[in-house]
Amino acid sequence: MIRILDHKDAAPLLARKAQRLEEAERVVAPILDDVRRRGDAALLEYARQFDGFQGRSVREEPVGGGLDPAFERAVCQAAENIREYARLQLPEERFVDYPDGRRLGQIVRPLESMGAYTPAGRYPLPSTLLMNIIPAEVAGVKTTCVACPRPSREILGLAKWLGVTHFFRMGGAQAIAALAFGTETVPRVDRIVGPGNIYVAAAKKLIAGETGIDFVAGPTEIVIIAAEGNPKWIAADMLAQAEHDVDASAILLTTSRPLAGEVAEELERQLGTLPTAAVARPSIENNGAIVIVDDLERAMEFSNALAPEHLALHDASLLDSVQNAGSVFLGPMSPEAAGDYASGPNHVLPTAGAARLRGGLSSADFVKVISVQELQPRALAGLRASVTTLARAEGLEAHARSVEVRSE
Repeated sequence: MIRILDHKDAAPLLARKAQRLEEAERVVAPILDDVRRRGDAALLEYARQFDGFQGRSVREEPVGGGLDPAFERAVCQAAENIREYARLQLPEERFVDYPDGRRLGQIVRPLESMGAYTPAGRYPLPSTLLMNIIPAEVAGVKTTCVACPRPSREILGLAKWLGVTHFFRMGGAQAIAALAFGTETVPRVDRIVGPGNIYVAAAKKLIAGETGIDFVAGPTEIVIIAAEGNPKWIAADMLAQAEHDVDASAILLTTSRPLAGEVAEELERQLGTLPTAAVARPSIENNGAIVIVDDLERAMEFSNALAPEHLALHDASLLDSVQNAGSVFLGPMSPEAAGDYASGPNHVLPTAGAARLRGGLSSADFVKVISVQELQPRALAGLRASVTTLARAEGLEAHARSVEVRSE
């Protein structure tokens, strides 16, 4: 049974479970170093050891597979919505001419390559392939690499449908190392994105700086804030999150004690028929909670402190109070599952409090915004005193002279 807590007893929920990343880092660090040094030879050894791989090369060539008609129809709708939203997120090139003679602006250039880690453990996730690849394609990335240790038929067919340029049957820390450093078979990429287990997360943390990453992800999570609502819907949304992983968390914040009781009862009813209850029940019982709050303002304070991956607000007027969240779902007819698959925004989102720092994966993650400046003579003359004074205050005489020499 899920816990029902008063808000004054809910502070432990803000202290997230440690991911044991340090332990995982110790495990994966030698793997990263080995793949860096020995390339394909090390990659194949680890693929055989950890993934049960039996082939001679991890490269899937050509990428085969088809899509069943119903699956393809679903993919087409989801892909178009994801693509449409990704276009909205792209930074724009623009220039401004100022009266003093400065012309300032920015150009936008895509990364040359990216790597998409696609999980294939308990649940193969073709939807994650859509979320990883489409924003990169919208951004103009030419080389798209997919790492998936045991791809399903749908994942292979979808990779072909998307036009992925490289597909590799590899997973774990060895896949992250191959994408970060490059091997004889795997090209080095500019950014690695996509969720994975704790060893994938640890590997991404350790290679950050060698190549770009999205973020270090932890267990998935949702916070629902509702003063009133349909308990069946709320319970279903909590279980949709809980079935991902026994470490997932689903929290309801409500001002209504009767609603809290109804949701708790509904969770038990739905768990009784849920095929994934073996995962969802321990998630609900160990990490889930229903928290009774005095008012919705306190609920928003709690949510912002937690910085949840997913935030569902049954009252859309609360949006202005959101400071920290990976993605927001407004109103009772906006279930998080719709965002997981087909509504448009990306489902690769920051977890474990990282929503304090950034939002979800977007097309903007796959471009560089490069500043451009052009100065007319009158503009440089107007800046001369400021530049030379600041340069000499820093002891950088050549900086000052490089401006002064242009007025001689």
